[in-house]
Formats: sequence, structure tokens, C-alpha cells
Amino acid sequence: MDTESTYSGYSHYSGHSKKAPRQGRDRHKSPRSKDGGRSEKSVTIQTPPAEPLLGNDSSRTEEAQDDNWGETTTAITGTSEHSVSQEDIVRISKDLDDSVGTNCKRYFVFTVATVLGLLIFLTPIAFILLPQILWRSELAPCGTVCEGLFISVAFKLLILLIGTWALFFRQPKADLPRVFVFRTLILVLVLLLVFSYWLFYGVRILESKDLNYQGIVQFAVSLVDALLFVHYLAIVVLELRQLQPMFTVKVVRSTDGESRYYSLGHLSIQRAALVVLENYYRDFTVYNPTLLSASKARAAKHMAGLKVYNVDEQRPDNNAAGQSRAMIAAAAHRRDSSHNELYYEEADHERKVRKRRARLVVAVEESFTHIKRLQAEEQQKAPGEVMDPREAAQAIFPSMARALQKYLHTTRQQHYHTMESILQHLAFCISNNMTPKAFLERYLNPGPTLEYNPNRWFSKHWTLVSEEAVTKGLRDGSVFVLKCLDFSLVINVKKVPFIKLSEEFVDPKFHKFALRLQSETSV
Repeated sequence: MDTESTYSGYSHYSGHSKKAPRQGRDRHKSPRSKDGGRSEKSVTIQTPPAEPLLGNDSSRTEEAQDDNWGETTTAITGTSEHSVSQEDIVRISKDLDDSVGTNCKRYFVFTVATVLGLLIFLTPIAFILLPQILWRSELAPCGTVCEGLFISVAFKLLILLIGTWALFFRQPKADLPRVFVFRTLILVLVLLLVFSYWLFYGVRILESKDLNYQGIVQFAVSLVDALLFVHYLAIVVLELRQLQPMFTVKVVRSTDGESRYYSLGHLSIQRAALVVLENYYRDFTVYNPTLLSASKARAAKHMAGLKVYNVDEQRPDNNAAGQSRAMIAAAAHRRDSSHNELYYEEADHERKVRKRRARLVVAVEESFTHIKRLQAEEQQKAPGEVMDPREAAQAIFPSMARALQKYLHTTRQQHYHTMESILQHLAFCISNNMTPKAFLERYLNPGPTLEYNPNRWFSKHWTLVSEEAVTKGLRDGSVFVLKCLDFSLVINVKKVPFIKLSEEFVDPKFHKFALRLQSETSV
């Protein structure tokens, strides 16, 4: 499983794998003796090996895994609806299938767009060169004005080429379910324009073999001017039109209720969904399904504590109804005390988190202090003996590994941080002379989805659910849903209200005051 191999490399540093039976016996002691033993127990951490912590051979890591690693690894089982390992397998297979189809479609669209762009770009050049090739000896001489038009055509085509490349030939960010309507209209307009020019050119110039070469060049210049105007229209429709905020959307994650507000312009539903997803990966905290399993486990525990006894013999069809009524009555009696249990459970969890957070902060500060001492000592050594950031991270990581592992397990973040990612982050902080607080920021405060490895994301494939066509524009009251493997985003659209401002003039003469003193006052 993915979660079981998250910190498999910790077993290289901790010598607790041989003490599993003893730890199992200590686990049955009272909470008081357990806390006391933990505070007085000294942990011996072995020196890291000289070879890299995570080799290319994954089987070696699995063989070196601690026997009682399952005690510090959380898997979503029992009352959870999905299993992490099954989701990962489904996600990987689906991403592989989707990536093949998406890449083929992306290359096909890029190839077609490139061919059409070259044909449109070469059309004015063909208008100028064809008369020179077919009836050059019969053409009228090209004067100074005609030669100046060549320079105009060259620079206009260069500007058009750069503008087309900047506007249309971009790396696609997503694969939308429907075509972009305005982009398609621009493409149809350009094709109609070029076809009309070719039709006119074939009938009036090629068939009649027009001898006025300057007029032919001016005809090509008019085509380039028309293409520049169409490019300007594309900039207004595709880029500038959507910049003015017209709608406010509320995005709510269905599992935990986390929400954000965003301002959008005139966009279609599918493009608004794309903007929402781009902001989601940046603004929303990473989705952690293990945090939701606590409430389900609590409810299952309460229901498991209810037992129904059938004293009187009844018919089988009434047995289920009687048990349901008995369980509902028992749950009603326990309703008054359930909030107390929830309160004490949350208070105990917060106390445990604060305690392990304090241990982690102290361990990391001590480790970074050791790195500073090492840096002062290494300056006096020969250049060949100086440690690089990776070696320094491997040297200090064992002293903080246990505290970090326990904290991540308590806060249910262990499946988002592998040992390799922690070592890379630690080496990065050391090489940039960052403080312990900067190193711990990633683990103490869960960050957005983009901060984590894309392989740890639950889904990259989203499904857009909308009652209206996804090519329609946003309107007030529109609601659509973005679904992925484990949760969904519900988007509610509200139009920005019309605001009316009025002006009120204040005469500066009114900003004068007089202080009236009475003889009876203390002043």
C-alpha cells in the first residue's frame, strides 16, 4: 500500500524493530504509566549509512521496513467508504488511459492548427509571387510605391506571426469537454476571409491575368490588414472581455465544507470550471480523507455499544422494525451525553497534538543548532571533507525523525510526506540557510494541493455536471458541480449587483469651529 511505504525508510535509523514484543507489552499499561515511561525512556538513534537513504531498489526498502510499522500507519478501513490503495490503483490506471487519449488529441489539434496557420500566413506571399511566376514578362513594371509595399507586407506579416504565436499557440492547461465557442468563431471568420480573397483572386486576377502588378500587391496588403484586424478582434473577445468582474462564485468542497469566493468575468461554464480548478489547487488545503474517518468511527462506536435483546418471541417480519425502534430509543437516551464525549475527545486530541508539536519543534531546533556547529567546524577542514546539503540532511534527520513521524501520524498527514520528500525539503532549507521555523511550516500547517507531489493527489480527472450546456455563459443563480474520485466542488454563481454612487459636496467653509469657554470651567 502507498500509505504503508510512506516512511519505510525510518527503519534505517530507529532501533525499535527488535523491541516489538516489549512495546506490545507496554502498550497494555495504564495511560499514566505509558506517558511516564515515554518521558523517561531514552531513545538510541543509529548513525545513518553511507549509501543513499532511498535507493532505486524498492524491494530493499520493503525488506528493511519495521515490523510494527502498522502501529504508526493509518489506512482508511472499516467505516470509510474507500481504501487509499485501491484509489491509488484506480487513479494510476485511469490517468494512464486518459494521458494517452489526451496526448493524441492534443497533438492532432496542434498539427491541424499549425497547418492552417501556415496556409493563412503564406496566402499573401502567394498572391505576390504567383503573377511573377506565371506571366512575369507581361506584368507592368513595379515602381517605388510598389516596392515600398513589399516592406509593409513583410513587417505586417512578422507582427501577425508574433501575435498569432502569443495568442493561439500556448501550452494547453486542460482538456475541456466542448469546443471554445469564441475561438471557433474566430477560426471560421478567418477561413471565410481567406477563402473569399482566394475566390476573388482566382476569378479577377488569375483567369484574366491582370497586368497591374501594383494593384495585385495592394490586394495582398489589404488581406494582411484584414488579418491584423481579425487578430485584434480575437484579443478583445478571447482576452479582454473576461477581465471585468461580473460574477462572484462560491466554491464549496462537499466533504468538509471548506469554501472560497472568486470573481469572474464573462465566461462559459466550462471555462469558469477551469478557472475554479486552477484556484482550487492553489487556495484550498489538501484534501485529507483520514480526517473525516474520525466522525464515522465515533458514530460506529456509539452504534456498536447498543445491544437489542428480543425477549418475546415475535414474527420475523416485525423483528427488524422492533430492533430499529429500540436502537432509536437508546440513541435518544444517549443523545444528551454524546456532546460531552465529543468535547472530551476533541480536547484530548488537541492536547496530544500540542504535546507532540512541542516535541517536534524542540527536536528540529536542536538539529539545526547541530548543523550550525557543523558548519563552523567544516570551515576549518579541507575542501574535500566538506559536507554537501544532502549529507548534512542525512546526518541530522535521525534526531528529528521519531518526533516528526509521531506528529504527522497524530495529525493524519503521514501519507502526504515520504522520507525522500522530507530529506529533499530539509536539504533545501539547509542550503538556503533557512530557520527551523521555515522548515516546519510545511508540516505544522497543511498547505494547498500544489505544495505536494502530484502523485499524492487523489485525482487529476474531473467531471463537470451542469443542467445547462457547458458552452453557455454564466448567469445569476447558475449552479454546477465538479466531481472527482472522492469528493466534489459545488459552485454557486451570483451576479455582482449594480452599484449606484452619488456625490455630495461639502463646502470647506463649514470646517471651522469655535471654542466657547465659560468662566466657571476649570479651563
